[in-house]
Amino acid sequence: MTVGVGTGGGTTALPESDLAEYEQEKPARRLRPALDLVITAWCAVVSVGVLLQVFFPLSAGTQYYLVIFLAAVLPITLLCYRGWKVPAFLNPFKGRTHDDPGLLDWLLAALALAVCVYPLFDFDGYLERRQTPTGLDVLVGALLLVLLLEACRRTTGWVLPLFSLLFVAYAYYGGYLPYTWSLSHQGFNFDAIIAQFTMGTAGFYGTPLAVAASYIVLFTIYGAVLDHSGAGKFFIDLSFAAFKRSRTAPGRTVTMAGFLLGTVSGSGTATAVSLGTVSWPILRRAGYPPEPAGGMLAAAGIGAILSPPTLGAAAFIIAEFLQVSYLTVLGYAVIPTILYYLGILLAIEIDARRHGTTSTETSTQSALRLLLRFGYHFLSLFVIIGFMAVDVPPFKAVVYAVVIQFALSFLDREHRLTAGPLFKALAQGTRSVLPVVATCATAGVIVAVTTQTGLGLNLAEIIVDAGRGVTDNPTVVLILTVVLSAFAVLILGLAVPVTASFIIAAVIIAPALVQLGVTPAEAYMFIFYYAVLSEVSPPTALAAVATSAITGGRTMATMWQAWKYTLPAFLVPFAFVLTDNGAHLLGQGSLVGMLWTLLVSMLAVAALAVVTGGWILTATGWLERALCVPAAMLLLYLAPVTIAAGIGLLLVAVVVNLVRRQRQAGQPEGPVT
Repeated sequence: MTVGVGTGGGTTALPESDLAEYEQEKPARRLRPALDLVITAWCAVVSVGVLLQVFFPLSAGTQYYLVIFLAAVLPITLLCYRGWKVPAFLNPFKGRTHDDPGLLDWLLAALALAVCVYPLFDFDGYLERRQTPTGLDVLVGALLLVLLLEACRRTTGWVLPLFSLLFVAYAYYGGYLPYTWSLSHQGFNFDAIIAQFTMGTAGFYGTPLAVAASYIVLFTIYGAVLDHSGAGKFFIDLSFAAFKRSRTAPGRTVTMAGFLLGTVSGSGTATAVSLGTVSWPILRRAGYPPEPAGGMLAAAGIGAILSPPTLGAAAFIIAEFLQVSYLTVLGYAVIPTILYYLGILLAIEIDARRHGTTSTETSTQSALRLLLRFGYHFLSLFVIIGFMAVDVPPFKAVVYAVVIQFALSFLDREHRLTAGPLFKALAQGTRSVLPVVATCATAGVIVAVTTQTGLGLNLAEIIVDAGRGVTDNPTVVLILTVVLSAFAVLILGLAVPVTASFIIAAVIIAPALVQLGVTPAEAYMFIFYYAVLSEVSPPTALAAVATSAITGGRTMATMWQAWKYTLPAFLVPFAFVLTDNGAHLLGQGSLVGMLWTLLVSMLAVAALAVVTGGWILTATGWLERALCVPAAMLLLYLAPVTIAAGIGLLLVAVVVNLVRRQRQAGQPEGPVT
């Protein structure tokens, strides 16, 4: 597969392997056909096993299943992703066009299989030895730790493995810290640390891996089935057909297509890249400069993983941490999603005027005809929501959706899921989740150490005390803590994938927010949004880097354009945790409360759009923007007095801009009505 990358006037082919560089994962190997077929078959078998586990769970329990699941995917991860550069004689099978694993990779994969299945030979006895592990237990656990760190390094880079090793060192050496230090603890020997990782429920086989093996993999299988049954193509075609000739049609098309395509992809960066490949020629023809176009594509891409009905992988972990249904978490995201896309659409309207874009035909197809012919692709999405609404667990609901989508695929001759395509879809489902599994299992190190040493509570005290060291005012302390938390999650997200950054922040930062009176739901959703937004945050902004390569725009300028489109998503979460009425924005409380907070927040988003876009009725000056900054802040505080003040400032900005427009038109100044 290749995609077009802008290079000024034309496009060049970008290989799929290079395309993968823009994602959180490192590019997978390009295997020779015979080996690729073997790996594909193995992944398809794993997918079938995962689907069967939903209705015929193993009697030995969840942890037993997690051991088997990790044994099935860890060796494949070490084979499918590039490792260390080794001398050529260690990789005698590597050809010019393929990148097969070498001898070292095969040895590591075999070792991974051995250490993963080791507990299965005497599982009950293995668990009973948790307090007094044998030397072999410790050796096997230590090898598993090393192999997981290597798999994580191959798929996501160095940061998370190094971060995990830092936590291991803290668990061992923390007992040597002065007892007066907040971070000191009783200290643990190596045996106890490894036992916590491998023999308990807070380490490798804890909540993160359980979520990956029980929820995320099912949704990646569902996304692959959607993709192979033609849903992804339909969603893009429908988006392009929905908006015909207008100067804002291309931007609206990108936004809608990103939202729909994200249900198939599940990755913000991958969605942005797929979308940009198709839509950049249209945006360029409409008159969009490369940087604003790239920013729009990045914002549309990550919007899908902030939005129902799929959200991101971290949303499943939120549901587990809060012990609520996944449908409840979807409910938390409804109003923020409305505000997010409102901000994008307002920015599109402003950009269309600032850049003087022209109308262009985005599609010659009929949206109604497409809906009548292929609208059935929406059915499986509604099925998931419908089943969860009647208390069917999400892992069962998604399997039902897979079955329904499989049956519906036969309505389209071109995309029927016969044996071959179904085989590929099942395999793709498991292959897509390999980096997530490596990340979640490795993140278990952080969760285990935090639980074992009490680090989470200690760090929460440090964070809160930092705010109290500045002032005793509880409101100011909360504001300082929230601002510091937002920066911490963003910085963390620059280096590690969304799922990993959320898990780390959830066990370290969330307790600090809860100590200050923030509810767990508000704290986790605040962290979730900032973990996702790291994909469009300078200086890394992976989604923006990807789209700038497609449009040929300057990378840093594209990052700032993406930040402009997503600004409401950066500021609205502050209302979750700083205001008494912020819970309404998460769908909590009365319907009246949700409606008025939504309307007020929409005004705030409009004010933010003026600040970043520089347009109301005409191009704004510094005064209108200066007025809209406090207006947005006051509106988002969601208190009657601040709302009145915010509306007043916003009205003054509108009046000033109206006067400016009259002057620009050469009309005499007169009373403004």
